[in-house]
Amino acid sequence: MSKRKQFLDSVHHEHVQDFLNFIGLHKDGADPFDLAEVLVELQRSQRQELWERQLKLLQHSLTAHPPERWITGAEEDAGDMDVEISEEQIQTMAVIEGVTIVSTVSVDILQENDTYTSLLNCAQMLNCIESALPLSHTPLQQAIHWLFECWWRQDLKGKEELGWTAFLVCLENTVTLEKPVSELRRLCTLREVLLSVDFASERGQQVIDPLLQCFFRPSHIKQEEGKRFLAFLFSWNDNFIRMIHETIKNQLPFFPKTLSVHVAEIYFRAWRKASGPSLEEIESTCIQDLMQHTLLLHRNSPVHSKVRQKFREGIDEMLHRLYKPIMWKALKATNAEVRANATLLFTEAFPIHDPSMSSEMVDQAVQKQLDLLFALLDDPQPLVRSSAVLGVCSVLGRCWEVIPSTVITDLLEKLILQLANDTSSPDVRCSVFMCMSIILDNSLSHPLMEKLLPALKSSLHDSSEKVRVAFVGMLLKIKGVRAAKFWKVCSLEHLLARLEMDSPPVSKRIVNLLFNSFFPVNQPETVWCERCVTLIQTNPGAARKFYQHAYLYTAPANIVKLMLVIRKCLNVCIQNAGDDEFTSSNKENSTMLEDVLSVQDTASMASLLEILVILWKSVQKSLIANQEAFKYTTSKFASVLPQYLKIFQEERCKAPLILLASLLPATSVPALRSKVMSHLRSLKAGTAVTAYSQSVECLCSWGQISHIVELIENWLTEAAPVKAQGDEDTTGKVHFDGLEESKPDLGLDYLDYLVLRPKTRDCLLTLPLDQIRTLQKALNKWKSLLFSSLSGSEVSVAAIETALRAFVFHGRLSIHLQHKYPEEREFLKSLEHSVSWVEKRVLPFLANSSSEQQLSLSRKTVESCLTVCKNVLRVSVGDRDFRDHLLQHVTSVLQTEKGYICTPHVLALLTEVAQGCLSHKSEGQEDQLLLTIRILTNMFQKVVEIIAHRLRKDKEEGQELCCCSEEALHDFLLVTKLVTTERSEFITGVFSSLCAAVIIDISRTLQKISHVEEVLTPETVNDLPPLSNTILKVTLRSPAVTRFFLSEMRSSIESEAIDSITQWAAVTHILTIVKQSDAFVVELKEIALSVLRQIQNHYISAENTDNIQRTIYESTIMMLNDILNPSQKPNS
Repeated sequence: MSKRKQFLDSVHHEHVQDFLNFIGLHKDGADPFDLAEVLVELQRSQRQELWERQLKLLQHSLTAHPPERWITGAEEDAGDMDVEISEEQIQTMAVIEGVTIVSTVSVDILQENDTYTSLLNCAQMLNCIESALPLSHTPLQQAIHWLFECWWRQDLKGKEELGWTAFLVCLENTVTLEKPVSELRRLCTLREVLLSVDFASERGQQVIDPLLQCFFRPSHIKQEEGKRFLAFLFSWNDNFIRMIHETIKNQLPFFPKTLSVHVAEIYFRAWRKASGPSLEEIESTCIQDLMQHTLLLHRNSPVHSKVRQKFREGIDEMLHRLYKPIMWKALKATNAEVRANATLLFTEAFPIHDPSMSSEMVDQAVQKQLDLLFALLDDPQPLVRSSAVLGVCSVLGRCWEVIPSTVITDLLEKLILQLANDTSSPDVRCSVFMCMSIILDNSLSHPLMEKLLPALKSSLHDSSEKVRVAFVGMLLKIKGVRAAKFWKVCSLEHLLARLEMDSPPVSKRIVNLLFNSFFPVNQPETVWCERCVTLIQTNPGAARKFYQHAYLYTAPANIVKLMLVIRKCLNVCIQNAGDDEFTSSNKENSTMLEDVLSVQDTASMASLLEILVILWKSVQKSLIANQEAFKYTTSKFASVLPQYLKIFQEERCKAPLILLASLLPATSVPALRSKVMSHLRSLKAGTAVTAYSQSVECLCSWGQISHIVELIENWLTEAAPVKAQGDEDTTGKVHFDGLEESKPDLGLDYLDYLVLRPKTRDCLLTLPLDQIRTLQKALNKWKSLLFSSLSGSEVSVAAIETALRAFVFHGRLSIHLQHKYPEEREFLKSLEHSVSWVEKRVLPFLANSSSEQQLSLSRKTVESCLTVCKNVLRVSVGDRDFRDHLLQHVTSVLQTEKGYICTPHVLALLTEVAQGCLSHKSEGQEDQLLLTIRILTNMFQKVVEIIAHRLRKDKEEGQELCCCSEEALHDFLLVTKLVTTERSEFITGVFSSLCAAVIIDISRTLQKISHVEEVLTPETVNDLPPLSNTILKVTLRSPAVTRFFLSEMRSSIESEAIDSITQWAAVTHILTIVKQSDAFVVELKEIALSVLRQIQNHYISAENTDNIQRTIYESTIMMLNDILNPSQKPNS
């Protein structure tokens, strides 16, 4: 019996196992049995018999073990019971799989006259049960779906039902899978299924959401199959087009700009394939809506640049028709932004015309549009002119061949001669130069541009940096496309002058422009050096800038080669000067630039040395990374550096040589260290920083900073104050041992340089602690000189200044050391000791000074101490004990009779304490923090009282104090922004003090009025008394602070703590001043209403008041009415 006959007989419920065996052979790739070959060889009647037999087999299997008895995934996954799948179910699943395989193969080999009713019944039966299959049989489910997909593609009877199932499954997979590329391809082949479903039907409504979700997925929008499918969806139903468009519009703000290009592609494909009502719907609902939004959206909208996508060629008629009702109207709109948007759309679509029009009408339309371009370039708004510049340049770049030459010339002259010099807007000037590159991309423009561009040369010196950047960018474009010689547009002299003085964004671009001219990497290295010397002699400043940025445009190896060739050039100059010793030790090529340079040319020599340092620093990291190159380079320069130092003695040459030495390892220049130290010792006090900065940097880079610290320490120690002995004519005087030899001021200058700069400070703090402690002790000794001066001893002014500087440096160094070693309190204790010393030794002199000199010194000492302590808190190195110690010290200062003169510094310190407390979040210390906050508010109240007292006692001195305290008070009030609701007590305490101070201050002024004419309405904050003036001026600088202030004032009014007409008037004066800020309208009206009610009650109970109080009342009522009804003018 043949295999065909055996297989046909096996398709029966009594021979199920034989049937399954045949299916297994088919699935086994190694076995020659192939169902496709078997079915093709069967006769038509045999195929029909096969399909009938497999239908009966499937029906029998499902009747014997129906889906209701199948164990699904829920039972299989039950963790608390053992579920055993029966043999019947296993066999049923195998039969279903076999029937599916046979059916799929049958669909592929169906012939024209085959009757496949039984096969259709099998497929429909599989369609009914596929959703009930257990989760463990997902591959079988996928095989059934593939059968339905093949059925749809073969266009067989009953395809709608089967295709719908396959379509739904593919749609769900594309929406849920992370990488749905393969499913997207299948969905695209099944897309026609959707046309068989009515949009309004239950099935249609079922798929609306999944279909719209496809427009959320970047994978659908970017993939070719996805674009094809999404564009097809526009053809399903007109109502669905609107839903698609709304979905896309809602998502556009969240799409990246690159994705919006693909969205435009989808719209275009949908429009191109649409016809009839669908085409009208796409044009009116989608495309024209996007056009409208492009015109009306703000420039800063995230959607603006995404809806403004360029349209494709071949759609002139559509653009002409859709733009007609909106474009020309928008170009003449009142709103400048709408005109600017319309300008961009208009120029991108230029020329807008209907291809069906006659050539004469097209010419007329284009001429009108060209006239419109000129009009847009003259628009009064810079935004529109900038957009018009971009549009005109894009039009010229695209349509150069078809626009009349006279029009082109006129447009370019308009751009170059007029708009490039638009003094009213740098944006317009910038647009001209940025957009010129669009025109230069068209090679036909080059001859005309070459004639016109030189008129722009002065724009290199434009006052706006962005214009200069754009201009140089245009020169780079000219150079890149070879449209003209860029030096004919702007001369080399002007380029170098601008390179020397301009900012990095401009100078880097100029370097890029000139790089091949002065650093021709394709030519021999000797040419590099010649160009370098030429550049130096032309403009030394520009040369330094050029080589500072040269590393951006070439490899580090080329920079090193240039350094070495400059070294050779210097060697040649020294040899030509007749240095026999140098000549014998440097047997190198000596033929370069012999007639150009000489050692006597100091300026050129110094410039070459400076450029060496600049080049080395630009590639220092790369050199260190390549140790072989680093060793070679350092050995080359180390061998000649001593001779350079001997030959080049001028000051300008010494500075770059010292810097060059700092770049070399210390071991390569052993003799130079002593020379550098000698230089530092030889300088005089008051020397400029530039005289010693290179030497200090050099020693730091060599790791020799300990020698500088030792020098500073020796000078400070030698000059430290000691009591005189055996000097009969100087009782109580101070002498200085070896004062002529030591230079403590210069030592402190060196220390200041070390501490200020991060690199040198890091070197300083890496020294052993013992050496730094010794330096600290030397600084600390100078406190005794301060006390001696305060005690009446005769000390020079210079020595006092030195002692005060040493005192400050002791504190600064302690801060850095505490930050470096936070685990110990050694340096905090040193600071606490200094604070205690000030409190014990200095404050008594501040309270009872006998001379101006004593008062000035004690004040400077206290303020220096407060400043150092403020910095401790600012860098968060102080702990709670230190903070408490400071608050005690501040209390002592405030209680001192003349402590008020330190008020600005006290406020600055309280600001740091408050900031630390209010931003503190550690648990378990809440009670301590609340206590500190109460102390802070009490201290702040004390400060306000001190200022008020000073104003009453000495008005001139009080006003000076208010002026000095203004910035510190502002900083303190800004801290209130950090306050949380749990610590609102701080806000209440601070602003209640301020409100009370202002109200009392203004009230007292009103009480002193002796004539009715003196009752005036304040127009500005300067019309208020000094204390109120300062407090309100500071308060109004911050909206948040002003709001806190008004809130506290409202609380004071509601508590009825104010009970006199002058105090109500004071409140009204404050409201009048705040009203001028045009903010806080609601708060002001609420307070004004409360004031009005209470002040009227008060006046009713005091009808017999004198004329002055009545005038104050009337003035107050008038101001309150003005606040409540600002539009109403008072009657004259």
